[in-house]
Amino acid sequence: MNANEKMFEALGISSEVYSFGEKIIGDLRPRFLEIDERAERNQLKVIKAMQESRIDAECFNASSGYGYDDIGREKLEQVYAKTFHGEDALVRPQITCGTHALALALMSNLRPGDELLSPVGKPYDTLEEVIGIRPSKGSLKEYGVSYRQVDLLEDESFDYDGIRAAINEKTALVTIQRSKGYQTRHTFSVQEIGELISFIKKCKPDVKVMVDNCYGEFVEDIEPLDVGADMMVGSLIKNPGGGLAPIGGYIVGKKECVENAAYRLTSPGLGKEVGASLGLNRSFIQGFFMAPIVTSAALKSAIFAANIYERLGFPCVPTKDEDRHDIIQAITFGEADKLIAFCQGIQAGSPVDSYVAPEPWAMPGYDSDVIMAAGAFIQGSSIELSADGPLREPYAAYLQGGLTWPSAKLGILMSLQKLYEKKLVTIPEI
Repeated sequence: MNANEKMFEALGISSEVYSFGEKIIGDLRPRFLEIDERAERNQLKVIKAMQESRIDAECFNASSGYGYDDIGREKLEQVYAKTFHGEDALVRPQITCGTHALALALMSNLRPGDELLSPVGKPYDTLEEVIGIRPSKGSLKEYGVSYRQVDLLEDESFDYDGIRAAINEKTALVTIQRSKGYQTRHTFSVQEIGELISFIKKCKPDVKVMVDNCYGEFVEDIEPLDVGADMMVGSLIKNPGGGLAPIGGYIVGKKECVENAAYRLTSPGLGKEVGASLGLNRSFIQGFFMAPIVTSAALKSAIFAANIYERLGFPCVPTKDEDRHDIIQAITFGEADKLIAFCQGIQAGSPVDSYVAPEPWAMPGYDSDVIMAAGAFIQGSSIELSADGPLREPYAAYLQGGLTWPSAKLGILMSLQKLYEKKLVTIPEI
C-alpha cells in the first residue's frame, strides 16, 4: 500500500474502490494533459485582459453607499468584456445568482408585446417561473411578454424548420441554454451555438440572441460572443468566480444589451454608475484570474466520474469518451436509493459539512423534491464539487465542480464507496 492509498484509506476509501479509481485514472492522463493545455491558453487570455485593463492594488479597495467612481468595479467589467470579446459587461454582487442574472437580462431587453423564443426546448426549472410557464408573481408573462419554444428533434439536433416557422414579427429575443439543466440531452458546443445563431439571424437579423453560459465558461477556447451572440450570462459562483467570488453574476455583450440590464438592476438614470462593491473586488478579480485552472479541475472530475459510472453500467451524459462543453456530468441511476447514496457520498467526501447526510426536500423554484450534496465554502457554489438531482424518473444525478482535482477525486471515490457499502453496485475487473 503506497502513501496515497494510505491517506485515502484513512478517509474511508476501501482498497477495492481506490484500485478501481487508479486504473481508470491511468487511462485518462492524455485527456487530462489536453485539459491542462486549454486551461493554459484561457489563463493567458485572462492575464492579457487584466494587463490591458491596468489592474493594480487600488482596484482592491472597497466602496460603499452609492459606489460612485469605484475603479475596481469598472476595471473588473473591462476585464470581462475584453476576455469574452464583448463591447461592455455588468459584473455585480447585487446580482444574486445565475437565475437572477438571466431574469435581469431577459426583463431588461424585452418589452410588453414582445415574444421570447427558446429554440432548444424547455429551459432550466428555475426559469419557468421567470418566463411564466409556471405562474409566478412578476413573471414575463404578467408583463405581457409571450413565450414560444421549439423542441429539439429526436436525435437532439435543432429543428430548423420549426425554428423558422416560430420566428415572427413579435420575436424580439432568442434564449439559448448551453448546458442541459435537469435534462439528459447533450450540452451544446460553442460551434453548434454559432450555427444556430447564424440561422436565426438569417431569419430575422434584428433579433437579439442571449446565451445562458452557466457552467460553460473556459471549457473551450472560444465563448458564445465569438460566434455571434448579442449577450451571454452567467453566475460568479460557477466557473468565472474561480471558487473565490462569494456571490454575483455577469452579463457581457453588446453595449445596448448591457446598458438595458444596468438600468433595470439599479434605476433609470443611474445604470452602471452606482452599485458599491462592498470590498468584494479582490475576490471577484482574483477569482476570475483563477477560473481557467479551477474549471480544468472540474472538467477532470466530470470525466473521471463518467468513466467510473459508465463502467458500472449507469448511462452518462456526456459519455466517458465524448468531448466536453460544460462541467456538468449527468449520471442516470434509475432508482431513488442509488441517487440518494451517490449524493450522500459526494457530501461525505467534502471539506465542509462532511458529517451531514443530505436528504431530498422541496427546494424553492423546483416542481419536485431535490437532493443536493454541497459541502461548500460558499453556499450553493457549483464550481465546488456538488451533486444534485430531482427525485423523479429517471433519477439522474447532476455532478459538477471541483476546486482542486485531488479533492474532487476523493469526493467521487466516496460516492462510489457509499454505493459499494450499501451493496448497490458491484465493482468490475478492468
